[in-house]
Amino acid sequence: MRIETLAVHAGLHIDKATRSVAPPINLSTTFERDANGDYPGGYVYSRGANPNRDDLEQAMCVLEGGVGAAAFSSGMAAILSVFQSLAPGDHVVAPDDVYRGTAHLLEDVMSSWGLGLDFVDLTDPGRLEAAVRPETRLVWLETPSNPLLRITDIERTAAIAHSNNAICVCDSTLATPALTRPLDLGADLVVHSTTKYLGGHGDVLGGIVVSRADDDFFKKIKRIQYLGGAVPSPFECWLVMRGLKTLPYRVRAHSENALAVAEYLAGHPEVERVYYPGLTGHPGWEIAKQQMGGFGGIISFQVRGGREKAFDMAGRVRIIVRATSLGGPVSLIEHRASYEGPGTRAPENLLRLSVGLEHPDDLIEDLAGALDSRR
Repeated sequence: MRIETLAVHAGLHIDKATRSVAPPINLSTTFERDANGDYPGGYVYSRGANPNRDDLEQAMCVLEGGVGAAAFSSGMAAILSVFQSLAPGDHVVAPDDVYRGTAHLLEDVMSSWGLGLDFVDLTDPGRLEAAVRPETRLVWLETPSNPLLRITDIERTAAIAHSNNAICVCDSTLATPALTRPLDLGADLVVHSTTKYLGGHGDVLGGIVVSRADDDFFKKIKRIQYLGGAVPSPFECWLVMRGLKTLPYRVRAHSENALAVAEYLAGHPEVERVYYPGLTGHPGWEIAKQQMGGFGGIISFQVRGGREKAFDMAGRVRIIVRATSLGGPVSLIEHRASYEGPGTRAPENLLRLSVGLEHPDDLIEDLAGALDSRR
């Protein structure tokens, strides 16, 4: 089946009691035992499992081609579970432009874990090969990256990781399974912030890890999910499931809009540089064309004149909203360096634009008014 059909039917169960097509939200935290002490409904306590969470995890396995999934209360909780499944002394290689929250987690939280850590440019396979050590246990990649929109070759990265007895984990939040399926390209785990495109409406917080194999490493992640208890509520799972139904169509529209906006920005004299993998001048365009079914809805661009001019331009938009996050129907613009703080790799004149579902001509007119008023 095609992804549009999978997205609609994955995790869909007709309610046995009411025959409702839209799934009910099961808020119970505990479930009845029978006289023999068994659990005939299959559920014990909602920290361990819940019908709505099961639906979401099953759906994401279908969409990503995995065999197991673990849903969490945030994207960062999902990421943390992966690193907590390592042992002290293990070595991790991550991108030098990795999402700043992931970098903070590795540097500030997991430092007490005793993990070895190297940040390298994973768009260059030679640098990855030079960074791996005998104790390297995990290679983390993020493609497209946030906010510099770098593209990493998933298949090549996974091959290098596996040749060194390491696992390969891909943060595919910006791509989603509508554009890329990292497990098909050799990754062992794929991670998403379900807050973004999967939920798709800017009204839910969550994260998920999907695994290619039901191996010991994934069992550790599931154990952390159960014992740590950072699980999404039934309602949050229900909201993400609702978002999955329209995911392929939404991502297609986000991508089409973003390409039109990126091409406009690339030709504007007040724009110094545009980062978008759908532009043929992007250094990762060829790889993106091979491993993605579209180029996504995120654009970053540098405004001529530095930080002050970038803030000035962002302050003049009327349709686009100045806010953090991405993947919803409303277009959002943000000065990343000021949000990320010390250690950011985002240039001071860079703005990240999450292109929403408005008409692209209206977005272009909004950007034109903001840029042209500065001249």
